[in-house]
Amino acid sequence: MVYKPSIGEKVFNLFNILFMALMIFICFYPFWYCVTCSLSKQADTASLMLLPNGFTLATYKDVLAREAIQKGYLVTIFVVVVGTIINLIMTTIAAFLLTRKNFAIRGFLTWMMLFTMYFGGGMIPTYIVYTQILGLEGSILVLLIPGCISVYNMIVMRTNFNGIPTSLEESVKVDGGNDMHVLWHIIIPLSKAVISVMVLFYGVGHWNSWFNASLYLQGTEIQPLQLRLREILILGQTAAEGDAGDVSTMAENIKYATIIVATLPILLVYPVIQKYFVKGVMIGAVKG
Repeated sequence: MVYKPSIGEKVFNLFNILFMALMIFICFYPFWYCVTCSLSKQADTASLMLLPNGFTLATYKDVLAREAIQKGYLVTIFVVVVGTIINLIMTTIAAFLLTRKNFAIRGFLTWMMLFTMYFGGGMIPTYIVYTQILGLEGSILVLLIPGCISVYNMIVMRTNFNGIPTSLEESVKVDGGNDMHVLWHIIIPLSKAVISVMVLFYGVGHWNSWFNASLYLQGTEIQPLQLRLREILILGQTAAEGDAGDVSTMAENIKYATIIVATLPILLVYPVIQKYFVKGVMIGAVKG
């Protein structure tokens, strides 16, 4: 017997399709708007642009030829790669330790980490610690060392580790292995999904980070790409307010081209680890 949906189900399905199409447009259009403005010879930013007004790649050539953008790219790539590696190592070690029942201070350390999720010292005390005590001002380490562990990410990874059968760990120890063997040969190979999600979370966080750089790296040559982008956006806004004709139009086009140049690389990462993403995120929602 062939199932025939009722009129109510058809209307409901149609509503769902239209609603999702609207949501896709709302989410995608801002990015497409930046693309069309960056490729236009004269971007009419006051109108709803669906196609470029003329076509030119001059803005991208101008952006990519700027030494500040090139240096910003190198700094950001270094921070993303090295910072994410540090994050993964520290988060994995912390999550693994908190799953060891024979770890004496497991409960105390867990509560101390949870405490930092709800309470912080504030901007001024943090600034004093970083600059006067740790001496990180003007150093690339200020983008790597602070926040090397996200407590939320650590909890997600710990939950994943807790879900691995203890019989596998016992088999390693029967063969003479220790906790390091358990971590390297059992835990990590069975945690590729959650590790991929951690790479995504930490990598995107480093790529988009600019606030710490604006506080501690002003006037240096190691400013990341997002801070360079912020400066260009401010200069573009200044030029637009000055309304200097072609200069203002060029500044607008360069602003949008810089946004695309700074955004596109990280967007290309999502398809690579998409198959792990949903599985890794749901791990932390099953049990705690």
